[in-house]
Amino acid sequence: MLASNLVETRSYVERVVPKARGELDVPKARGELDVPKARGELDVPKARRQHDEPKARDGMTLEDRLSHATERKLEAKEHVFREGDARTNVYRVESGIIAIYKTLFDGRRRIIDFAHPGDFIGLGVLGEYIMSAQATCPSRVRCLSASALEKLAETDAALALKLYKSVCQDLVAARSLLVTVGQRSAIERMAAFLLALHRRSGEGSNDVVKLGMRRSDIADLLGLTIETVSRTLTKLREMRVIDVELGGTTIILRDVERLADLANE
Repeated sequence: MLASNLVETRSYVERVVPKARGELDVPKARGELDVPKARGELDVPKARRQHDEPKARDGMTLEDRLSHATERKLEAKEHVFREGDARTNVYRVESGIIAIYKTLFDGRRRIIDFAHPGDFIGLGVLGEYIMSAQATCPSRVRCLSASALEKLAETDAALALKLYKSVCQDLVAARSLLVTVGQRSAIERMAAFLLALHRRSGEGSNDVVKLGMRRSDIADLLGLTIETVSRTLTKLREMRVIDVELGGTTIILRDVERLADLANE
């Protein structure tokens, strides 16, 4: 399951990034390129060539394009897309939290990651989505045509770099999950999860973590039961490492260094 996610991510990087870096094919010797006019070859008019090129140098930034993209509002538990659907769009999360998950053969759900505001979801090279995306709370996403976005990335270095960073982040998350689920104890998993949320929040010295997902979602990600998630949060609070407020939706990190020690980071 996670291995297919890593292969999908690497394949996407290898296909999109090289052209965005400005790499050009080295032309052959002139004698190899010249074709006798007797074969009926005609020069392509310059105006025609410019018309056929993707409009990547029209002065619009990625943010400009996103501002004109369709916005979709989602309720909690509503799907952005499902595994097996035709991959027609790429989405950027504007608000809320989106759970990226895989359905196992026995029907169980395994969450791979949570997408936060600013994250792209739906990237890939296959013709269908290999995972499902579901809102864990009221959320908003922007929709961009997958084929158009990837065509623009071939000539727009800034856009390609943005997508490259996004798939790299997915790769890091997948590798981290392999270690977390396979090697860490319950308290180590929870500590690492809270630290990851704190880093992604980008709030600097503000040690407040908002939980935009249910206990069951956290349990699915960390490979724990709901009861174990609740007991572990209680234990961390008793250790004075965290405080839990607002009905469990807000976590105050009282001792970030101790939390990092508990996560073995």
